This record gives sequence, C-alpha cells and structure tokens, in this order.
Amino acid sequence: MKQSLYGLLIWIALILPPAAHLLESVMIVHMHMQMPLLAFTGFLMAKYFQIRFPLFFEKWNSNGIPGILLFIMISVYWMIPRTMDEALTIPAVEWFKFISLPLMAGIPLRDSWKKIGSGLKTSLFIGFAVLFLGMGLLYIYSPEQLCNNYLRIDQITLGWGFILMAVCLAIYVLYDMMMDHSAYE
Repeated sequence: MKQSLYGLLIWIALILPPAAHLLESVMIVHMHMQMPLLAFTGFLMAKYFQIRFPLFFEKWNSNGIPGILLFIMISVYWMIPRTMDEALTIPAVEWFKFISLPLMAGIPLRDSWKKIGSGLKTSLFIGFAVLFLGMGLLYIYSPEQLCNNYLRIDQITLGWGFILMAVCLAIYVLYDMMMDHSAYE
C-alpha cells in the first residue's frame, strides 16, 4: 500500500500550480514527461483500487482487453495537438488531463498488463512505435504551427522526441523477439 501512497503524493505534487506550470512550459516536457508521469501515478495507485474494488476489475476487465483499449484511447487522445493546446488554455481540459491520465490510463494499464498475452504486448509496442513515428513526422514536417501556445521550434523538438521514442520501442521489440525468455524463468 506504500506504493499507492507514493503514487498519490506524486500526483498531488504534479497538480500543484508551480510544478504544472514548469512542466507545461516546454512542449516536449509537457508531452513526454508530465503526461507519462501522470499515467505512472495511476499505475502506482492501481493496487489500492484493485484491492478495494476487486469485483469491478474482475467483471469489467477480466481478460485485460477493455483496460488496454481504454489506455490506448486516453493515450492517443492526449497526443492530438489540439487537446494538448487546450489543456493550457481551458482549465476544465487541464483538470481532465490530471484526472484521465492517472485514473483512465494508468490504473487500467496496470490491471490489464498481467492479463494480456505477450503477442498483444508486442503488438502494442509496435503500434505505439508506428504511432510515435507518425506523430513525429507530423510535428516535424507540418507546414503550420500545430499548437498556438508553443513555438514552432518546440514543435519540431517534440517531433524528434517522438521519433526517438519510436526508435527505442522498435529496438526493444527486436531485442524481445531475439531473447530466449526460457533462460530467465
């Protein structure tokens, strides 16, 4: 249960206005640091909810697919440039970010990860690698500024960050496919 408490404390620290403003001031930090950290806090807090509401998770996420789909939908939603831009200008959208990423992405991810098979996990990594590559190319080669609250150079930097993440995911998938898992069980 300490893990859930740590997740809650990190979540509260990320919501505080000085921390939120600092993390949102640079586009790549906003997308590749604040948002994953918010999902990670939900990942940490998930154990509390799994113990507190076991029947809910058993009934609605018995095989892990609904939780993974919810994680994918929330993650993809927050990658859209318009939503990231609105999180900076509309307080209700910002609060939705602080609530949806931990509760609707982090918690379902932790509950689902052990329930899904390795083939689906590999498919998720490949899917996110392709998505990150596409988002990176969009942010780099878009002729227009996609987010009004950030400079074009911030947009290009974020694009290269997405491409780097795609390359890292592709390397991990290749490594995982070449590794003999039976030697470590």
